[in-house]
Amino acid sequence: MKKYILKYGMLAVLSTAALASCSDDFIETEFYQQVQQGPLNTIEELESFVKGQYVSMRNASYYGCDFLMIGEVRSNSMYSDFANGAGYYQTVASYSMTAGDQYSSGPYMNMYQAIAKANIVINNVPTGQLTWKSSQDPAVIQARANYLKGQAYATRALALFDLLRMFGQEYAGGTTGVVIPTTYDPQAKQARSTVAETRAQIEADFDKALTFMGTPSSSVHTIRTEINQYGVKALMSRYYLYKGDYAKVRSLVADIVASKKYSVIPASDFSASFSKPNSAANSIFEIAVGSTNDLGTTSISNKLNIAPNGYGNMKVLPAFKATYVADDIRAGVISPTNVLNGKYVNSFDNIHLVRYEEVLLNGAEAELNGGSITKALEYFNEIQAKRGKASGALPPAVTIDLDKVYAERQKELIGEGFGYWDLLRRGQSITQRSANGASGTVRNIGDQLLTFPIPRAEINVPGTLVTPNPGFGN
Repeated sequence: MKKYILKYGMLAVLSTAALASCSDDFIETEFYQQVQQGPLNTIEELESFVKGQYVSMRNASYYGCDFLMIGEVRSNSMYSDFANGAGYYQTVASYSMTAGDQYSSGPYMNMYQAIAKANIVINNVPTGQLTWKSSQDPAVIQARANYLKGQAYATRALALFDLLRMFGQEYAGGTTGVVIPTTYDPQAKQARSTVAETRAQIEADFDKALTFMGTPSSSVHTIRTEINQYGVKALMSRYYLYKGDYAKVRSLVADIVASKKYSVIPASDFSASFSKPNSAANSIFEIAVGSTNDLGTTSISNKLNIAPNGYGNMKVLPAFKATYVADDIRAGVISPTNVLNGKYVNSFDNIHLVRYEEVLLNGAEAELNGGSITKALEYFNEIQAKRGKASGALPPAVTIDLDKVYAERQKELIGEGFGYWDLLRRGQSITQRSANGASGTVRNIGDQLLTFPIPRAEINVPGTLVTPNPGFGN
């Protein structure tokens, strides 16, 4: 495969306070330049590469914007107003993508960059004893190294999961997954694995992340801009929900809830919580952005908000907006012109990748699939209790079923990139929409265009073993 990797030797030691200059500390190269990676001998160097993973995730093509908006463009909650919104996501919405499409190549490149950086940490063999300016104790140093390696395993697992969702053929009539690089080898060529093999690697990586990270400290949840043990379990609950392993989801969610480290954000703070860096009570893992790394016109806020703050490319479907009751605070963040203007209102807002509310909804769905209806109702009402405008609460549900959980999931997570993938994992059809949101072609599971094209830059590499996804032009 073609790997987007790193040149070592230009690496600077980063401040542990922020990701401010991470992107300047990594020089991206293409694999055929055959740049060699040297060993990392200090905790500071390991920390730099771990932060570099988050820089790749923060890129506007990945979690910084496009990957999340792609999940909404093909959802049943939002649509791309590409006729009036500067043309963003037109090819995604119209299913007219080719191998040269930026909405495939951008996410693909940054997902594999994150994996490349993770592999360097995972497979690092120092030339001697690791050193750290913060401690001389070998046990303390090793514990920190293990914690960083755990974050690297979690990052690789998440990136592989995202690659599988975008480029795997699971819902497009095939069994081919994605390339799984587990070591840093700039000369290697690899074929794509199967969906089953990709899933096995994701699961092994998540398990290793927890093993290396060990027992969480009492204050670990206060650092929300790096993946901690609860973040790993939350991401695992997302992954296993998509796989349909509901028993696993139930166990993971129960662990997070029992920790009492997180809580549903109150209605009065719902919109503002998205602009709170590293401090919102419902934030389990967020990617640091901040004013220094302001994503500007490439940000989520620019796609959601209208002028002068953005292009307003992504709009809420009026029929979906009408499903909110009048007292629901979440309806209040959707404007009369169907703009979602209460999430990510600033281009420098941190990306709230995993919220506690998602975990509760994961748990509610899993409990209704072989678990406890009582617990499902408890998880569901924990959110309802903090979503009312007038009293702060909506009336509690007295009965619950999967349709009710699906509807609540849409209402809570709209604009956060879940819609398309939720429809696919549930085996539901996808409705293609025009620039004004009108319904068009209905695409059922098995349609080749429900996956995305492998980038031309990948499949044109001399001697490549990577096969393209069928159905896409060059």
